[in-house]
Amino acid sequence: MRNSLSETPTINKPSFKEAFLFWLKLGFISFGGPAGQIGIMHEFLVDQKKWISDKKFLHALNYCMLLPGPEAQQLATYIGWLLHGTIGGLVAGIFFVLPSVFILLGLSIAYVLFGKIAWVVALFYGLKPAVVAIVILALIKIGKKSLLSLFHYVIAALSFIGIFFFDIPFPYLIIGAVLLGWLGKKILPNLFNQKQGGAQKQSDESGYYLHSGSNIPGTGFSTKRLVLQVAMALLLWVAPFAFFYTSTGQVFWQQLALFFTKAALVTFGGAYAVLPYVAQVTVEKFNWLSNLQMIDGLALGETTPGPLIMVLAFVGFMAGYHHFQNSVLMGSLGLFLTTYYTFLPCFLFILAGAPIIEKTQDNPQVKALLSIVTAAVVGVILNLTIYFALAVVAPQKSISNIDYFSLAWIVVSFVAMYRFKIGMITWIGVSALAGFMHYLFTNYIF
Repeated sequence: MRNSLSETPTINKPSFKEAFLFWLKLGFISFGGPAGQIGIMHEFLVDQKKWISDKKFLHALNYCMLLPGPEAQQLATYIGWLLHGTIGGLVAGIFFVLPSVFILLGLSIAYVLFGKIAWVVALFYGLKPAVVAIVILALIKIGKKSLLSLFHYVIAALSFIGIFFFDIPFPYLIIGAVLLGWLGKKILPNLFNQKQGGAQKQSDESGYYLHSGSNIPGTGFSTKRLVLQVAMALLLWVAPFAFFYTSTGQVFWQQLALFFTKAALVTFGGAYAVLPYVAQVTVEKFNWLSNLQMIDGLALGETTPGPLIMVLAFVGFMAGYHHFQNSVLMGSLGLFLTTYYTFLPCFLFILAGAPIIEKTQDNPQVKALLSIVTAAVVGVILNLTIYFALAVVAPQKSISNIDYFSLAWIVVSFVAMYRFKIGMITWIGVSALAGFMHYLFTNYIF
């Protein structure tokens, strides 16, 4: 009798070129915030290409969720590192944000030169509700993979209630979830019993290049390598200061570097968790931009690919632009430096921490606690989904001013992608065209 596992086709290691092309494409199509971006990566890497298994994907995601910074960008860096080492991680992480940097730079320049960007609003009017549908699909997919027992559902529900109704900060939710998981495991050892048996899980793992049983060369922990990585990160952080000391506006550039480094280190729970802090300091204390400009920057950040934390790059642009008497050149430099200091810690956390995390994937206690973290994160993503949906459907926070086109397009988009399996990228193009046509009809025909 033939072993069923032997019938599973072997998945070869993807070439560096093949992976590079995916990371490059991802940078241009990563709409939908972290949930949408993680959903796109899961669809391609797990479902289509089978480069990495569900368990391995979620193991990496658990770690990235615990870190400050954009979890989707860090997840891409982690998987790139697993596939092709340090250079693979750098390529995945850099190209995840690079397209959005230049797109946001162009939009920022257009914003200060031409004022209202009507064509951007028109083009992306249909895209925003489609993005809500993408986020809902990602939430469903991640929820199915992460909520493995009744207790996981309870943790997800408590996490959602805590952040939605009581505004409990994200780190406290994670700490509370871990404590509940630890206590629950002590009191009821069978609390984490999953819906699927272990044998089924193992067979599901066998058809992937990377899985929980993979022995990946070069991923072991090394104290020497860790020290070198930390030293290199510190050197890269200090290096731009040499430019500051030989340029005008020395104090301003130092202030910008220190502030966005601090912002990067406290960005737990995604961009929405840190934006109130950034707005308060940059608007009220530093006077780098106005309240209305901050809101416009958030709108630009939501309509470009890449992590929403890229809105900080817009703040950096406006800071340089205003400080140097409406200089587009200095604004551009402010944008690039802000991006640099916002994402530098992300690479250190992954490239230095991932070898440690890889050693824990076979530890049942660590795996159980990390599964609780993922369940809590599902509740947080549900909160972000509702927040985003309300912002699109009821931007004025009033039932009497519901945007019925956006509401209808969310439903149409969900049905198109979920029921009829229309690809995300195809539907993004259809939605952008729909928004533009709506603009033409409402402004020039009726």
